[in-house]
Amino acid sequence: MFALPFAAVDRGQAAMNVIATALQGVIRIQPHVFEDERGSLFESYNRRDLMRSAGIDAEFVQDNHSRSHRGVIRGLHYQLGRVQGKLVRVVVGRAFDVAVDLRRSSPGFGRWVGCELSATNRSMLWIPPGFAHGFAALEDGTELIYKVTGYWAPEHERTIAWNDPEIGIDWPHFDSPIVSAKDRAGCLLRDAEVFEA
Repeated sequence: MFALPFAAVDRGQAAMNVIATALQGVIRIQPHVFEDERGSLFESYNRRDLMRSAGIDAEFVQDNHSRSHRGVIRGLHYQLGRVQGKLVRVVVGRAFDVAVDLRRSSPGFGRWVGCELSATNRSMLWIPPGFAHGFAALEDGTELIYKVTGYWAPEHERTIAWNDPEIGIDWPHFDSPIVSAKDRAGCLLRDAEVFEA
């Protein structure tokens, strides 16, 4: 006799809850977590279930892992030419994660959505190509892992100012946000190269 590692999973049921956001294409994903007296287990990535539950049929080619101090704001980043979709999650700490619609033909152009991702809530955010991405670390040592659909190509990378008043992201308040020189030099949306299709 042996014990199953965690409760048996009925593969006929989705292994995640899919939550639409105010921007078409950006999806919050809440995986089902299986717990017992030893701890917990969840699938952080399952291509079949992402396709079946969320309609995401993406080939991920690279994983990025960042660690940030509380008060760090990164972004708003995107690539033109060599576009990237991103599946973002937090494995340590908490972050406020943001997507900005840069598809000029979209009714959501210039609008943003944000949500808290944390090691505790285990939520993920799918940000498809056509969006800029940024986040604020809410705790010291916050670590994000994000799967991307395109390789990093610095010559194609663009940055929009994290505090562009036209976009108006309601970032968490920090007395002195920590922002890189590159991100401080980000352009405004009105001057940015965006996705025309």
